[in-house]
Amino acid sequence: MAVPVLESQPFIAGDNLSQEEFLHLYSQMPALKKAELIGGVVFMPSPVSNEHSSADSLLSGLLSYYCAHTPGTDSGNNATLLMMGDAPQSDSHLRILTDFGGNSWEEKGYINGAPELLAEIAVSSAAYDLHQKLALYQAAVVSEYLVYLVHEHEIRWHRLVGKQYQFLPVEPDGIVRSISFPGLWLNVRAFLDGDKKLVYQTLQAGLDSKNHANFIEYLESESHK
Repeated sequence: MAVPVLESQPFIAGDNLSQEEFLHLYSQMPALKKAELIGGVVFMPSPVSNEHSSADSLLSGLLSYYCAHTPGTDSGNNATLLMMGDAPQSDSHLRILTDFGGNSWEEKGYINGAPELLAEIAVSSAAYDLHQKLALYQAAVVSEYLVYLVHEHEIRWHRLVGKQYQFLPVEPDGIVRSISFPGLWLNVRAFLDGDKKLVYQTLQAGLDSKNHANFIEYLESESHK
């Protein structure tokens, strides 16, 4: 009986590549949905569970809704980021556009630099999202890093203070409030319970706040410099 021959892949998990090599080889794998270069090493995540997918949808929708109500910002999903010689592919991002004073820019179709907020859905606290990837984002000066842990059913929202990440606190009303994006409010219990209506109601309250109005004025002033 004939033995099937598996078609070789341009790269596999664990390969050590430069950013240029990684991007070139990744372009030859159009069927591949996600691969990342972290610390010069290729990571290829496992298949996505339904809980992972559901949380990802809710979180990306939250960031997209905030973006739609905040001129001068941009959001997206699964964009390959060119960062410190690596190429992570975050689940979601929210950034301030370059013309409005942001820290990232688009070049040759990719986002370069450090978006102000990156978000990931991680299988657990043992995943590389909270180790190699967190170290990369911290070194690249990504201001905020939001992680939902599927197994622990937990949200960790990191804020860069100096050169180290610290957790943003869940305030007495059960809400975590972004510092980089005033008005971006997350009702933690509603998110964990899958209460989408309350998640969006909480966000809307943030968008209606004075802090958010002041932030829009600030972004507009930055665009005129």
